[in-house]
Amino acid sequence: MSSNRLTTFPIFFRVSSRKVAVFGNGDEAYAKTRLLCNTDARIVAYAGDPAPDYRHFLASNAIEIVDGGFSVEQLEGAALVFAATGDAVEDQAIVRAARDLKIPANAVDQPEFCDFLTPALVNRAPVAVAIGTEGAGPVLAQMIRARIDQMLSPSLGRLASLAVEYRDAAENLLPKGVSRRVFWRRFFTGAVSDSIDAGDQSGARRAANVLLSSSCLVEGHVWLVGAGPGAEDLLTLRAQRVLMEADVIVYDALVPQAIVDMGRRDAERLSVGKRKNCHSKSQDEINRLLVRLGRDGKRVVRLKSGDPLVYGRAGEEMAALREAGISYEIVSGITSAFAAAADFDLPLTLRGVASSLIFTTGHDLTGDVLPDWASLAVSGATIAVYMGRTVAASVAGRLMNAGLSPDTTVAVVENASRDDRRLFHGVLKELPDLEAREDLAGPVMVIIGEAVAGANFERSEPLSAWTVVAAREEVGTER
Repeated sequence: MSSNRLTTFPIFFRVSSRKVAVFGNGDEAYAKTRLLCNTDARIVAYAGDPAPDYRHFLASNAIEIVDGGFSVEQLEGAALVFAATGDAVEDQAIVRAARDLKIPANAVDQPEFCDFLTPALVNRAPVAVAIGTEGAGPVLAQMIRARIDQMLSPSLGRLASLAVEYRDAAENLLPKGVSRRVFWRRFFTGAVSDSIDAGDQSGARRAANVLLSSSCLVEGHVWLVGAGPGAEDLLTLRAQRVLMEADVIVYDALVPQAIVDMGRRDAERLSVGKRKNCHSKSQDEINRLLVRLGRDGKRVVRLKSGDPLVYGRAGEEMAALREAGISYEIVSGITSAFAAAADFDLPLTLRGVASSLIFTTGHDLTGDVLPDWASLAVSGATIAVYMGRTVAASVAGRLMNAGLSPDTTVAVVENASRDDRRLFHGVLKELPDLEAREDLAGPVMVIIGEAVAGANFERSEPLSAWTVVAAREEVGTER
């Protein structure tokens, strides 16, 4: 079984006006009863001699107390049972009796005698957030609960209650799909929410009525989103937010599936390929697809590896959207050069050594004319070469011909920022060997310059090591 599967299924159990039995006199029974008081269940405390604090709590909340020892008849009509007597044997007997009657039961601190687990709870009724660790870390669950409690507005419950009043009207007046979804998104994030936060219930209703009457027509919108270099936790908060708002996610082949999966569960997902030498759709086809989706009123995330404005061909897509009159927005991402530098602890600029930074695909150095920025490289600029493996020989040769020392330090990263990244270091004259390395299947970033010498090479392999191994293998083949 996969290690990321739960052994318990998170579920919300209806207990309104139903009997819930709690057995015990001490702190554990007190804790379970406090938790149950977040609901309108009919709590019955089977406590012959409750501790003073617990007795006071029961009396203050008008909770029924039943004295006497345990008997099976006490379970009659119960929806849930908590055994918290402090006596393991007695708790087990209570759970067995409950199970015989098909009543879910929980014995405190005895996982094998728990049909359900009680979560740490954030209560914004009717909204509830339950946090569980399957008993592995109750303290961790409480820490998470505290953080979530701070994140959620105290008025969230009032906003959710108002939403219930408008549910039927929204279903009757707004077509199912994007229009209805946009209405609710604006309901929970705009003027309605602001009025509720301010305690202005009448203002919230007015804002909701205006929103209801103006939400029938929804215009399409496209976000050009940078997915970053690959690590999920380098995705920006804004990118995460718009992924949850999108009706359609159009993504490139280099974007990891884990990031695509961060989108709304019911969003349509369209792969457009665009891997080197393997494009499932041409750029013109992608442009037309984005325009069509926008005209259909869809909210679209165009998900690109790295940053959309750095070798992402976003300029062509923006031009197509502008010409079609479809609104769009750029959501920046971390470009691979920055991730590669971070993998190496590498300063891309260094006082007194390198004050300029050049981004290039390397293909700039394959033509007949040396680009203007080559002279900057000779004077100390740091060069970040995207998609650098297949043009490594040309890049190295042209730069050395332009006057850059063959012993200039280089750093090479495959799959920057990802768990399967590989780091190499060497000098410029060793760079051509990259083209022969079939073991480098992922995207490769090459960083060249005097500042690279300040990187941390403790976690990287020397490029020269592969050359030696390859030479030995070639000799062995000849024999």
